[in-house]
Amino acid sequence: MTKPLTITMIGAGLRGMIYSKATLKRPGEMKMVAVADPDEVRRTRFQQKFDIPDEKSFTNWDELFAQPRQSDAVFICTRDQDHFEPTMKALAAGYHVLLEKPISPSWEECVAMVEQAEKYDRILTICHVLRYAPFFQKIKELLDGGRIGRLMTIQHNENIGYWHQAHSYVRGYFGRSDVASPIILAKSCHDMDILSWFAGGDCLSVASYGHLSHFRPENAPPGAPKRCIEGCPVSDTCVYYAPDTYLIENGGWKAEAASNDQSYEALYKAMVEGPFGRCVYHCDNDVVDHQVVSMEFENEITAVFTLSAFTEKCNRTLKLMGTEGEIRATMETNEIEIRRFGSGELEQIKLVDPEGHVGHGGGDNRLVFDFAKSIRSQGTHSSSTSARASLQSHLMAFAAEQSRVEKRMVRLEDYHSKELQHQ
Repeated sequence: MTKPLTITMIGAGLRGMIYSKATLKRPGEMKMVAVADPDEVRRTRFQQKFDIPDEKSFTNWDELFAQPRQSDAVFICTRDQDHFEPTMKALAAGYHVLLEKPISPSWEECVAMVEQAEKYDRILTICHVLRYAPFFQKIKELLDGGRIGRLMTIQHNENIGYWHQAHSYVRGYFGRSDVASPIILAKSCHDMDILSWFAGGDCLSVASYGHLSHFRPENAPPGAPKRCIEGCPVSDTCVYYAPDTYLIENGGWKAEAASNDQSYEALYKAMVEGPFGRCVYHCDNDVVDHQVVSMEFENEITAVFTLSAFTEKCNRTLKLMGTEGEIRATMETNEIEIRRFGSGELEQIKLVDPEGHVGHGGGDNRLVFDFAKSIRSQGTHSSSTSARASLQSHLMAFAAEQSRVEKRMVRLEDYHSKELQHQ
């Protein structure tokens, strides 16, 4: 029997645990064997979950890379600005790498990391999990099969959800572009990747507009304190009242982000001292809460992408228009509608995933399985994505943010020219 692929985790936070748990579903194929994380609680929790001995537990990636190679591959799930160094060192040390998105907040670092993987002939897979969700794979199958003729236009909406925006992009780490990334990169490089995949060609130019309009101090209710727990006068009616999110029983991943310790006392302390206890109108956030991007692709395909915090649900909706018909799709319900012009008929597809709709529509686990298969096949398996493909989506996001800030259309050839100069 073939030995399982061995994997080391660098960054054992929420996303790291999600990808690592996928290995437990296929223990004969994959095995977590080491961990590196400066947080003792997370590191110990990871050791216990995956039965990792103390000698395979490291407080940082420098400790890890100072040792002989511990495994076949690494999962790197550190903060955005801490992706570059461990990835470059891991590739040079002979590891294959599964890297949480975005690749890096710097386009130059993105290019360098892709080049590093190619230099050492290692697999570098970015966690663009939507490509692995059956929902998006079915739409791609319909497009490639010519079900609506030649694709002409895509409308893609990312409905972030008011509560998700408040947690992740106002109170949370991703609320500031200087310590994380602009939201079009941090959140929506997924969607840039899907648009590029559906279009089947390079993006040529983008124009983008967006603002931080609502989550600002001037929109705070009269008398609202800096922290919700400090006697907020609208605590009974405000949908963003922090204790209603983090001090409830079974607060889930949002409460876990607020505190490693899930006791009421620890979570209460987080409301008093931590970032998640702040009023959403009195935070240090600067990323937009709504943005639109218009894109031109090869083959005269056009696309419009809209992200908005101001939605009830956190889901994605699409409309794809071709010369012979159109597709409408809603990710939350896994429903796809196809209308062929002149037929008068509506074809409805309702996908049923035995693994359920969790984990980006089932994409999280499938991404990990595909990464392992790519390594084990020694080049014979054709993966759904590549580091080069992911780089395209990131350059689209960088161009979109440049366009938004400078209020002008940006051509992608400008970035490709810079890429050649960088080389």
